[in-house]
Amino acid sequence: MRFEIMRLDDADGTAVDSTVVDAASVNRIVQQAAAIGQRIYIRPADNAATR
Repeated sequence: MRFEIMRLDDADGTAVDSTVVDAASVNRIVQQAAAIGQRIYIRPADNAATR
């Protein structure tokens, strides 16, 4: 399964950028974001985003 991870703006919470990753990478990205206090949003990637 693949997930879309969006980095959120600290001020207003809008998505700044996004990337699609496999399930094995999600934990690493979450830990990196937590270490620096970065806000992220994770959701299952739709089929169009994975092509």
